[in-house]
Amino acid sequence: MHDIRSIRENPAAFDAALARRGLAPLSTDILAVDERSRALKTEWQQAQARRNEASKAIGQAMAAKDMDKAEALKAEVAALKDRMPALEAEDREAGDALTAMLAAIPNLPADDVPEGVDEDDNVEVGRWGTPRDFDFAPRDHADFGPALGLDFEGGAGLSGARFTALRGPMARLHRALAQFMLDMQTATHGYEETIVPLLVKDEALFGTGQLPKFAEDLFRTTDGRWLIPTAEVSLTNLVAQQIVPADSLPLRLTALTPCFRSEAGSAGRDTRGFIRQHQFEKVELVAICRPEESDAEHQRMVMAAEAVLQALDLPYRKMLLCTGDMGFGARKTWDLEVWLPSQNTYREISSVSNCGDFQARRMNARYKPEGEKQTRFVHTLNGSGLAVGRTLVAILENGQQADGSVLIPQALAPHMGGITRLEPR
Repeated sequence: MHDIRSIRENPAAFDAALARRGLAPLSTDILAVDERSRALKTEWQQAQARRNEASKAIGQAMAAKDMDKAEALKAEVAALKDRMPALEAEDREAGDALTAMLAAIPNLPADDVPEGVDEDDNVEVGRWGTPRDFDFAPRDHADFGPALGLDFEGGAGLSGARFTALRGPMARLHRALAQFMLDMQTATHGYEETIVPLLVKDEALFGTGQLPKFAEDLFRTTDGRWLIPTAEVSLTNLVAQQIVPADSLPLRLTALTPCFRSEAGSAGRDTRGFIRQHQFEKVELVAICRPEESDAEHQRMVMAAEAVLQALDLPYRKMLLCTGDMGFGARKTWDLEVWLPSQNTYREISSVSNCGDFQARRMNARYKPEGEKQTRFVHTLNGSGLAVGRTLVAILENGQQADGSVLIPQALAPHMGGITRLEPR
């Protein structure tokens, strides 16, 4: 959500920031609705003051036996009483229209975000690891994975396309990955392990920006709740409608949850394999902090995600997203892209975003700085630490052997019960 006062004070700067996002100027339309809302509030306040004044004057007129004046004042009070509910309704309508306009506008990009139209304009800022040289043609995980326990047919038979069952040691590897990630983010990086609801109300998804714009990307239940697309929704909304104690900041939270996405905008993309599923698990990282801490917290969160890839010895690159490729709620985003040999390219495995106060305004999440009377909005950040399924794919493809087996990274040994490689059935 955007600060209407900031738009009033500098509409040109607001429109310039929107232009960097590829959007047309909106300040004129916004300020017209805002002016109408403010005028209605002023008119109602004036009507209320006049009604009180006239009501008092009625008694004075009657005491002076000026019945004509008293009757005129009574008529005026009656007219004001009739008009005021209409003013309230008009003001409510204008306020709702203003909120809807502001809620539909994406976050404004930070000054150091590169301008661009799409992913082709993202900027590579670093690489880690060297892609392996294979002495055979590396295969796609979708081709050799079924012999190892990726049951695409079983999942599709149960639930349709983009659902997969995992069996045997493959299921063990998936569980090991999730536990390894969660242990690292809690014990090493200090995120608080959290178990959160997977079903949330409209307000939660509005707070983090998925509603109303991206409803088609979500699954809704018959009782009006929504399945979370990421634990970011539940974790971030733990501070919704709160004044967070300043001495508790920064809050660093993590959760391992299933995630559910309809993938409405990805028709035809990644239809084979385990990369793009309707249901998948992810270890999510969320931070709630003071505004002056958010840039450093962003760097810290990216390093926490990178540490998982490095521990698993998976080559990756770090990308700074351009203005045209950032998510709706982000003001700055780094993506981590892992190397997939079968595609001879890097694919996104983690997206880490600083949302500034954008989500906090939607959630009304604040804190009170020490020594100050007024509250301020917190800053929120979120990122994957990591997506379990995509990490599983990266391990399968980078660790594949000519005989169809897969070597398991040494870092997972404590979670694998002595299993060091996956063997074809």
